[in-house]
Amino acid sequence: MPNLTVAKFGGSSVANYTAMSRCADIVLSQPAIRVVVVSACTGVTNLLVDITQFSSVDARLSAYSGIENITFAVIAKLKQTDGVMASTQALLQRLKHLVEQHDHVYSAAEKDEIVSFGERLSSVLFSQVLLERNIAACCFDVRQVMRTDSHFGKAEPNIKAIKVLCLEKLTPLLAESVVVTQGFVGANELDQTTTLGRGGSDYSAALLAEALAADVVQIWTDVVGIFTTDPRLTEHARCIKEISFDEAAEMATFGARVIHPATLLPAIRQNIAVFVGSSREPESGGTWIAKEVAERPAYRAIALRKSQTLITLKSPEMLHAAGFLTRVFDILSRHEISIDLVTTSEISVALTLDQGGMTTAFSSDIDLALFELEKFCDVTVERGLSLVAVIGNHLHSNQGVTGELFNTLERINMRLICHGASKHNLCFLVQDTEAVDVVKQLHQSLFAA
Repeated sequence: MPNLTVAKFGGSSVANYTAMSRCADIVLSQPAIRVVVVSACTGVTNLLVDITQFSSVDARLSAYSGIENITFAVIAKLKQTDGVMASTQALLQRLKHLVEQHDHVYSAAEKDEIVSFGERLSSVLFSQVLLERNIAACCFDVRQVMRTDSHFGKAEPNIKAIKVLCLEKLTPLLAESVVVTQGFVGANELDQTTTLGRGGSDYSAALLAEALAADVVQIWTDVVGIFTTDPRLTEHARCIKEISFDEAAEMATFGARVIHPATLLPAIRQNIAVFVGSSREPESGGTWIAKEVAERPAYRAIALRKSQTLITLKSPEMLHAAGFLTRVFDILSRHEISIDLVTTSEISVALTLDQGGMTTAFSSDIDLALFELEKFCDVTVERGLSLVAVIGNHLHSNQGVTGELFNTLERINMRLICHGASKHNLCFLVQDTEAVDVVKQLHQSLFAA
């Protein structure tokens, strides 16, 4: 289908009726948008997660009531409520049935089903908002096409199956209506509900765009594009008009939260342009992410990721010995612990882990891995660190790059420096307490007009 755009609207973009109306304006103004992927309304996913964690039925019902209130507040603003009320009531009744299970510990599969209700509800609501704007729209259950494995909580998509199913079940709908569907949600081969992990709605949109051979994926959020650094850290941060896939991937990996790191994988595979903009200010433009960009400056942005842990492994066995690192990484792999940065010396290796978020290295039991490592090397663990990443182009070969950075940070104690492994980043660790000031200093030095 020519000029096909997949638009994803985040939780703040569909937070309430007013926010949904702004998104409807965007869809109305762009005929190329034929698929809309929505997140849950702001706050709903947190309430659903609470339900899965509370042991008290009363506490679960309280969280459920919050979800009802958010849902009915949108319905109250609609002109035609019969159809949407029937659909939402059916979903809410199923959710309430799960909530009212006494003395019940939810399985991983049940948790995924519960947290999926946020997107399932918001997609029904937003479909009706579009219909009331005279936009032919239908609500489509993404579980019909988003095939995944059974790793509940962080399911892996089956790319080939998704493409086949999209061509069979989704493509025929696009000529007649705008398809509104759910982000974050999928299903395994047994038709059990799965989720792609927190923040997976961006990824869902990109996967659907890949399967449908779309031209563009739009990520609509509450910020006007991707900035040179987090604008909450310095008022001098400015929006980047265009950025390459490589640079954006580095930014997403090292802490920029505007776009989910996995989102770029399908876009890169199929060379699909990605646009990031604000649904509050669509007229303000945003950031285009593409394979080819007009300029590739030495410095593009600075990313910050707090709550990092530095693990140092020291053993004389490393000296002129083969297999030490293999042994270390085998242990980390078996415990599903993801490593970000690695540096080595003659008898030691330093590794960084990310403690933040729900789907990080620390979702596994790190203590078990450390116990195994301590059997053959000395282990030192340092917490309270932040990772600062300078993102750009040819940082490994541009003359004077490291000198300029280190001159700016000459009074900062850096615990680890990683440079040369990638031409797009230079990373280092600093104390959490110094991190914001470090970013401000670097941004002033590298991006001052």
